[in-house]
Amino acid sequence: MRSAVMAHIDELVRAARDDGSVRDPLISQSWRRCLAEYRLDPAAPRRAYIHTHERLREHRDALDDLIRVARFGVEALYRQVSGLGYVLILADARGVAVDFIGDSRRDGDLRRAGLYRGSDWNEHLAGTCAVGTCIATGEALSVHLDDHFAGDHIGLTCTAAPVYAADGTLAAVLDISALQAPGPKASQHLALQLVTSFAHRIETASLHNGFRREWMLHLSRSPEFADIEPELALAVDAGGHILGFNSRARALIDRALHRPRGAPDLRHAGLGLRLDALFEATIDDLPRFTRAVPVERRILRLRGGERFYALALEPAEVPLRASPRTPRQAPAASPPDLAGGDPALARMAAQASRLFAAGVSLLVGGETGTGKEFFAKSLHRASARAQKPFVAVNCAALPETLIESELFGHEAGAFTGAAARGRTGLVQQAEGGTLFLDEIGDMPLTAQTRLLRVLAEREVTALGSTTPQAVDIRVIAATHRDLAVLVREGRFREDLLYRLAGARFVLPPLRERADLPALIGRLVAARPGAPRLSPEAAAALMRHTWPGNVRELVSALDYACALVEGLEIGLSDLPPTVTVTVAHADTPAPEVVGAGDDALGAALRRRAWNVSAVARDLGLDRSTIHRRMRRLGLVSPNHAG
Repeated sequence: MRSAVMAHIDELVRAARDDGSVRDPLISQSWRRCLAEYRLDPAAPRRAYIHTHERLREHRDALDDLIRVARFGVEALYRQVSGLGYVLILADARGVAVDFIGDSRRDGDLRRAGLYRGSDWNEHLAGTCAVGTCIATGEALSVHLDDHFAGDHIGLTCTAAPVYAADGTLAAVLDISALQAPGPKASQHLALQLVTSFAHRIETASLHNGFRREWMLHLSRSPEFADIEPELALAVDAGGHILGFNSRARALIDRALHRPRGAPDLRHAGLGLRLDALFEATIDDLPRFTRAVPVERRILRLRGGERFYALALEPAEVPLRASPRTPRQAPAASPPDLAGGDPALARMAAQASRLFAAGVSLLVGGETGTGKEFFAKSLHRASARAQKPFVAVNCAALPETLIESELFGHEAGAFTGAAARGRTGLVQQAEGGTLFLDEIGDMPLTAQTRLLRVLAEREVTALGSTTPQAVDIRVIAATHRDLAVLVREGRFREDLLYRLAGARFVLPPLRERADLPALIGRLVAARPGAPRLSPEAAAALMRHTWPGNVRELVSALDYACALVEGLEIGLSDLPPTVTVTVAHADTPAPEVVGAGDDALGAALRRRAWNVSAVARDLGLDRSTIHRRMRRLGLVSPNHAG
């Protein structure tokens, strides 16, 4: 083994001199980065670096939606490769394994090799490896045996593919690795094809998940696959503007715009473009490409000639068409995304919408999972800034050493590891739109000082620069922590708190929302195939206390839809954490209804306004019924007047 390592080091040295290495250029270039930029020693022991549970939770929370969407694809891929000794890793854009599936009987070996949840595979830390080199290059690749830089890793085979977010930025890396493999690198060709295919599926599923209320356009070069698995997918709003895409659609847009391969993407040039700037169609033409039209007639041409077979999927719960020539209306009394059946939440949304339009900074509180980012996005969409960027920043997920450069940008050479061409910060990326600062209570004090200056002077100065740039942004901050306590402890600037909290709103937990039955009904109806709930499943959902709030509810429905056989979700399809609350219950099922129905009012009228009887029907306490009655403004006719 030692002789193999020494031979490997000799080849690394030759590659550093650029003397015509026979390796894949991606591998040779990575070796040179490891030697010249990261100053790594290939002979030094490189034990796996695995983050603490607390740190891993931060990385997972920042990628929560993608992990949930990707899980079914991850499990399907693992079933195909597990018999060959592979483990599967989903890493975030910083190289940390946030999800993992492997043979539990080999946990010790896998953990020592770093093929485990929480392991860090950044190239500057681990050297040439599939995850880190994929992040550095944006390319799918196999790093096989002695392709690895570190001597400790030359027994591994690892294959990874990038997973891009809807805005064209790298979101994650999908990787399959094994502790042992056949010698020839060609043995990993099928692994590369598989992981690339599943990364593409995850991208497309994530795009659909993020833009359910918008038009989705699928494009395929073959009519046989146009309605089955799209090659390219784009999300388009009611005004005909492109909101997001998968990476194959992004590559098409790059070619159409004559953008060089690998051009830096701060905000991709394709975002916000009108559909008819790229294709020979407008938003009003999309109904011609729905499934009701035979596939051979659904031909959509790219301006310049290339043609595709298209499938347009109509948005859920919004009008099918909206003419881009229609004058923009003033914001509604409350954003339509939030105006559900809960009067208190609707009043809160209406007030927040007016304050936001007036330029008042908002601070949003509430328990984890209550929908603080959804609240902020809804305010943005209902405002005059809807066509401008909405930039979300998780202050808890950004490393303390990088948060200032990420937020405010940096000039070339501003610090060790700075991007060669500099980088535009997230504050400037929100120009004209909205900057959402999630978990603001976790922002370091140094960054708080710079943010205060940005908010006070409405200009930002990149690290390494002396020239400030004016910015036009609206700011919404969110936290589940008590910032007043942090101020008293000296961990949060009091002047920044007052600057952020022009108005404060606290979102109610799901267990206190009067529109819970209607919300469950809307979420179920929006699922593919429009499944229905059995009375027992509906009862379980209503009785659960939802400590994870809306996020937990969505995950529970995702779980149920993945397991259900047929069109009715039964009690056995729900997660055990939900069904345990009804293990000994025998009360009738509550009525889960669609949006706009007065479920509680209907139940009260059926029972002649007998609160005790309604509480038994719904499996709730009488105090809960009285509280919801007050929130809905329901008054018994027996007590009226």
